Amino acid sequence: MTLMSASSQPVDAIFVLGGSIQREIYVGVQATEHPETPILISSGSQDPCIKLIFQKYLASMRSPSLQSTIIKNVWLEKCAKSTFGNFYYGIPILKRWRVKKVKLVTSSTHLPRAKWMAQILLGSHGIWVEPDIINEKGVPGNRESWLKTSLDVTRSLFWAIVSQFREPECGKVIRLADVDMDEWVERGFKCERQVQIKIPQPKSKSQ
Repeated sequence: MTLMSASSQPVDAIFVLGGSIQREIYVGVQATEHPETPILISSGSQDPCIKLIFQKYLASMRSPSLQSTIIKNVWLEKCAKSTFGNFYYGIPILKRWRVKKVKLVTSSTHLPRAKWMAQILLGSHGIWVEPDIINEKGVPGNRESWLKTSLDVTRSLFWAIVSQFREPECGKVIRLADVDMDEWVERGFKCERQVQIKIPQPKSKSQ
C-alpha cells in the first residue's frame, strides 16, 4: 500500500547508476527541466567531468539562481564498486532525503538486472522506482548474463531484509558545487570523448 501510494506522487529524486558517462550527459539535460529535483550519481565519471557536463547544459539557462540551485542539488557518491554497491550506499542517502519515488537512470545494457535489484532493494524501503532507460552508443562496458543476474537478485533479496536494521555510511559523498575545478586542472584529468567539452588548461605560473 505504501508503494502504491508513492507511485502516484511526483518524483522526489533522480538516482543515476554509474558506469556510463552517457547517463550523466542525459541527466544533465534532465536537470534543466527539473531544477528543484535532487540528483544522486553513484560512482560515476570523474568529478570534474560531471561538473563540466552540467555546466555545459546549464549555460543555456537564463536564470543564475536556477543554475546555482541545480549545482547544489547534485551529489556524487564515490564508494560503490558495483551495481549492488550503488544501492548499498545509495539507499541510506535517499532515505535521509525522505524520498518516496525515485527516477532510476541506467542503460538498456544494464537490464533486467538493475531494474529488478532496484525494485527489490528500494521497494523494501517503501521507495517506488520509475526506470528511465537510455540507449548506449558504441560498445557497452558491462556484460549481462543470467548467472550474474541471478546472483545479484539473490543477494538483493537477502540485503532487503538486513538493510532494515543496518545502514552503511559512505565517507566519500561530495556536493557537485564543492568540486574544486582548479585543483583538478592542476592534477590533470581526461573525460570521455562523448562529453564533447573543452577541458580547462592549468594556469601558467608567474616567474
